Amino acid sequence: MMAATAYVGDSPWFPLDYLLRLVRVVVMLSIWQLILANRGAVSGMTLASVLTYTLISEAFAEILDLRTELPHALWDGSIGSFFLQPMSLVGQATARTVGRWAFGFCFFSVPLLLAAPLLRVNPWPATPAAAGWFVVSLTVAVSLGMAIEFIFLALTAALDQTPWGIESLRGALTSMLSGALVPLALMPWGIGDVFAWLPYASMASAPLRIYTGTGDPLALIARQVIWSVVLWAMAGWLWRSSREKLASYGG
Repeated sequence: MMAATAYVGDSPWFPLDYLLRLVRVVVMLSIWQLILANRGAVSGMTLASVLTYTLISEAFAEILDLRTELPHALWDGSIGSFFLQPMSLVGQATARTVGRWAFGFCFFSVPLLLAAPLLRVNPWPATPAAAGWFVVSLTVAVSLGMAIEFIFLALTAALDQTPWGIESLRGALTSMLSGALVPLALMPWGIGDVFAWLPYASMASAPLRIYTGTGDPLALIARQVIWSVVLWAMAGWLWRSSREKLASYGG
């Protein structure tokens, strides 16, 4: 609740951020309409499914590309306060992140979904079953995203780097490999089929494919669960190895 209510005070320019996100999704929808108009299904995806995929990707963008405040807290030294709270570090990061999501979902995602008919996009999942599987897949995607967040946090500490360099690297990998911006099925030369096996695809592409009915829910969720187990094991090992190396302003 504190994270959600503090959003306006901490980021007074959030309306501009939401406006830019709206412009981005409108531009992407226009591009897909130009590219796929009158082409039928391409790699199993019709124009309608691609438009829905793009809209839902933006509506759930903060969840599909999970970020916490921990890297910046590590840099400015405020991460010390996390260790003084009667909660686990993962629990605190999750609660604060969900709080920010709640604000963004209410004031950007919901209006965007309601405006979908004006954008000539069907915002509904392919089937009622797809909606249920999407919720399951999205939950696992959050677990994956949090594991990746702690892996990069541990790398920041181990390599003694600023969070901005690591975040830039991570952002580039996410944009290229997750399928949130461009559906992996539409990538040339079959490279999307290779990217689909990577953990980033399980963060974004998997739930979006389930929502649009362009992927097998059981196979996609099984892959997500496997990656979640592997990455949390890796995150735990890296964090245990690196937490004693934490250094930031203030010690």
